[in-house]
Amino acid sequence: MLNIYHLLIVFLNLAAAIFCADEYSREDFPPGFIFGSGTSAYQVEGAANVDGRSPSIWDTFAHAGKMGGETGDVSVDQYHKYKEDVKLMVETGLDAYRFSISWPRLIPNGRGPVNPKAIQYYNNLIDELISHGIQPHVTMYHFDHPQALEDEYGGWLSRRIIKDFTAYADVCFREFGDRVLYWTTMNEPNVLPILSYDVGLLPPNRCSPPFGVNCSQGNSSSEPYLAAHHLLLAHASAARLYKNKYQRKQFGSIGINVFGFGFFPLTNSTEDVLATQRANDFFAGLIVNPLVFGDYPDTVKKNAGLRLPSFTDHESKVIRGSFDFIGVNHYVTALVKDNPASLNLEHRDYQADMAIELITVDLANSSFEYPISPRGMQAVLEYFKQVHGNPPIYIHENGQRTRRASSLGDTSRVKYMQAYIGSVLDAIRNGSNTRGYFTWSFLDVFELLGGYETCFGLYYVDMNDPELKRSPKLSAHWYAQFLKGRRIVSSDPVIQLPQNVSAFSISHLFQ
Repeated sequence: MLNIYHLLIVFLNLAAAIFCADEYSREDFPPGFIFGSGTSAYQVEGAANVDGRSPSIWDTFAHAGKMGGETGDVSVDQYHKYKEDVKLMVETGLDAYRFSISWPRLIPNGRGPVNPKAIQYYNNLIDELISHGIQPHVTMYHFDHPQALEDEYGGWLSRRIIKDFTAYADVCFREFGDRVLYWTTMNEPNVLPILSYDVGLLPPNRCSPPFGVNCSQGNSSSEPYLAAHHLLLAHASAARLYKNKYQRKQFGSIGINVFGFGFFPLTNSTEDVLATQRANDFFAGLIVNPLVFGDYPDTVKKNAGLRLPSFTDHESKVIRGSFDFIGVNHYVTALVKDNPASLNLEHRDYQADMAIELITVDLANSSFEYPISPRGMQAVLEYFKQVHGNPPIYIHENGQRTRRASSLGDTSRVKYMQAYIGSVLDAIRNGSNTRGYFTWSFLDVFELLGGYETCFGLYYVDMNDPELKRSPKLSAHWYAQFLKGRRIVSSDPVIQLPQNVSAFSISHLFQ
């Protein structure tokens, strides 16, 4: 664990680097740096009842009315429109496309027989991308395991899912690994335990009062840690399989993805600085510490106590070093205040164990759009550089939230991208081992925390058009010009965090 002196050095170094490049082009990035965009299976494919796909936990959740009656049954139908979408990617100038494979489409029962129609679809998509010079970056799990496994043994609450996930990964490597060179096992395994098992905002909608609402079952005190533990073990098992069986002949790389908050101490007090490190321990550290050091952060072990499972010596050895890169999703910045009183609660959940209070822009009362604070991106990348040995990093998601009804002239998204891409360049110049940047999302899709009202896409999709017509937004034109060599000059100052700040819970950031 870093002591207070080292923590202060981290923040002083970061403070010296907190600015956003005022002028840059893609030529300023290192050779081989990847620019892309992404989506995920349930959010973009549609075809929920087509060609042998079985229900995922997301189908069950959405059809139970948890998303206000909206579902991903059709979404934007990339299952049938992938060629059209790849053409748009070419026009935009993408180097790469990040997408996920649907486990319930590939192996409908969760284990056992493989669906040949799914093999055909993903082969077609991968081949279409490669034939147009676009790299496929594939995530194997993006919150959507088969409902059959949830019904049988409780999904991520059971160790049985480790074997089933590894077998699913084996099919992915075997069928697609000759062309897929970038594999990500899990999307945001540090967020899933909170939103799915603590506050119950996502399927399988488990929580317990007073920590979550509208859940019929769950335990917010213990289940988030149990799910995170099994997610880590499943990742390590799949990564070990890839490295032992496939990597030497397929020449690819494998990693995991985490959500990265841009955390800063509210004040320069020792308490708030240490609270900021604790916030990082509970978020990124919960997943990345075992990957780098073989065990959970000491602070997490101390505050969670017996509710946090422990690794055996063998498991620790398997997990440690089980990655070639770390994927990072980043959107927002938060200020951290020490809150030791939460540790005095008789019953605590994951959030109370952190003993912090998050302070930042009151998103509920301000603009729907995210504040533009590129210093948060640099804070995340500096954290990985200083604390976790500067591993190879791919920014897998970064983007601006708008409402679907907003115009195609999404100037706020352009300003956001301009600021954050510039901040990535500055982080690289400051020594970060960042190797790629992907916008979220390529299209307006079914958002997991906003349905069809919330949009992040470069391309608008007309949901009232039977053909689901795609139209480029201003951000798509801007990104295309940047990717094709235009030099970006910032004539406007970077928007900073407003002064109206207030406290909120972690889950508030995702709403």
